[in-house]
Amino acid sequence: MIPVPHTLAALRSGQLAGVTRLDLACGLEEFPREIFDLAASLEVLNLSGNALSALPDDLARLGKLRVLFCSENRFTHLPEVLTSCANLEMVGFKSNQIRTVPAAALAPALRWLILTDNQLAELPPSIGSCVRLQKLMLAGNRLASLPDAMAGCVGLELLRLSANRFEALPDWLLQLPRLSWLAFGGNPVLAAPRGLGTPVARVRWADIELGEKLGEGASGVIHKGHWHPSTALAGLSVAVKLFKGAVTSDGFPADEMAACLAAGNHPNLIGVVGELTGHPAETGGLVMPWIDPEFRTLAGPPNLATCTRDIYPDDQCFDLPLIVGLVAGLARVGEHLHARGILHGDFYAHNVLYHSSGACYLGDFGAASFYPKPHGAGEVNTFEAIEVRAFGCLLGELLERCVTEADDHRVNLLTALCTRCVAPKMATRPSFAEILHALDTLGR
Repeated sequence: MIPVPHTLAALRSGQLAGVTRLDLACGLEEFPREIFDLAASLEVLNLSGNALSALPDDLARLGKLRVLFCSENRFTHLPEVLTSCANLEMVGFKSNQIRTVPAAALAPALRWLILTDNQLAELPPSIGSCVRLQKLMLAGNRLASLPDAMAGCVGLELLRLSANRFEALPDWLLQLPRLSWLAFGGNPVLAAPRGLGTPVARVRWADIELGEKLGEGASGVIHKGHWHPSTALAGLSVAVKLFKGAVTSDGFPADEMAACLAAGNHPNLIGVVGELTGHPAETGGLVMPWIDPEFRTLAGPPNLATCTRDIYPDDQCFDLPLIVGLVAGLARVGEHLHARGILHGDFYAHNVLYHSSGACYLGDFGAASFYPKPHGAGEVNTFEAIEVRAFGCLLGELLERCVTEADDHRVNLLTALCTRCVAPKMATRPSFAEILHALDTLGR
């Protein structure tokens, strides 16, 4: 849920005393000093959507501040004063005009740093001291390399490098022990798709009857729709994804469309009926099959507290046959994608639709990237190994909520498989084919 913005008048009148989160978006050109009146309680400060270019030198007075959002402002550099806030863990400066990140602006305590859609050409080596960094968003900049010191970011799990200028990815990057969700589409390093995928129709906008909005993500908006092709006697219920034109936190929408088409059809993928053409605003889009409403989203996306881990309802639980069915389907689709050289990049429960029968679909190719085949026959596919760790994280989340007796040998086997999937050394992780073989031994 998007918080309702507060007002400057409410802040100045003292009505907001004791709040733990403040959201101000009212054309601010200077940091309101009244914010310091909230120092005893304020933990999350959102100043996105203003005209700020600097932060006060005494920002450390906000001693409880953990999260700071300053997206869509006018900053040209990341403020060094950020490191004076001892408890600051999450910093977001998306869509500014940031060209430089001073070495002193990066606090070792950072867990989540968002610099999407700026003008960065380099990062300082000091980022390597951020050993607690779990999530780093750098899509939509001018980066062609990363400092070798980043090999010290051993806690990094999610990295977005899409829409930059990388001609190669550093070797150390693909060896980070916890890296699980990687996106690098929209760079020169991107490989060509392997194969042509499954041919799809060209769906005319004039043949689409758009219905209710079903959801919205970083790259686009999904609507229920009805397709009335001229060749059919009756229309078809479909889902229509209309892409946003600008760079997103995951990359370019065009790359998402290309990956979705190249992936082709698979029983555990939300496939594609056709590519949308003729939108009056030239908006790109995909027409996808309508999924039975009995399918539900497996989990919610991470929040400020969990950082890289999905959110499940407190009372959510799964029996063992359901877990086996889900992970088998997801392993099959993982094998399918990597046979085509596609790194999904967002292999998360919040991108999975599931049914109580164990059927499931993986969706959302917003972070997908194409990569070349490994050189040697026995060479470890590092991109698959990265995705296998994401699969292992998901499997671990399901096992934490398993209602089957803990001493069930099948639970022990799945727990051992999970441990192998998240092993620090990529060479010791199983491939998706090996995961499927292990799951076959469990039976149903």
